[in-house]
Amino acid sequence: MNVKLARFALPLLLGIGVAAAAPPRLSPPDDLFKAGTLSPVMPAPELALSGSDGKPFSIARFRGKVVLLAFGFSNCGEVCPITLATLAAARKKLGADAADVQVAYVTVDPERDTAAQMKKFLGSFDPTFLGGVGTRPQLEAAYRDYGISVNKVTNADGSYTLGHSSSIYMIDRAGGLRAVMPYGHPADDFVHDLKILLRS
Repeated sequence: MNVKLARFALPLLLGIGVAAAAPPRLSPPDDLFKAGTLSPVMPAPELALSGSDGKPFSIARFRGKVVLLAFGFSNCGEVCPITLATLAAARKKLGADAADVQVAYVTVDPERDTAAQMKKFLGSFDPTFLGGVGTRPQLEAAYRDYGISVNKVTNADGSYTLGHSSSIYMIDRAGGLRAVMPYGHPADDFVHDLKILLRS
């Protein structure tokens, strides 16, 4: 198992708390996927948040579509914009199939990210992207269930930035968590894996 994936997989699997006799494991890319795959596939943990479009934000809402779920914040200076630009490029490369792919982006900065702020931020990359916001307890539950770590770094002037987990979760049409793509993969790798998920 890839070391980076292994570090991610342990908190994820503990957070989900699957009761199977043999716990799922995150495997390195196989012959099909560019991302690390989850075996066996498990239901993606549900989210109970508010959407940047004013509607409830949940995994069940997107049933029937392939979901790319990521976590970040609108004041992020580098990692988040790169991730979102990559996902926007992947959707563009999919052409008509992009209609069946939903990018869902959950904030790690509830103190600054309102629904309106997330809508504006995400819309600058792709107007179909949806943001998830909520109270600190609601978001902490989401971070726990997906094994997300968030580290606040306060600057000398009192401003702050956030370090956070940056993998992208790939959820199939039935709501199954199928794969996890580490940060840094190109759009073509997402297109490759999305085509597999769209066919399944």
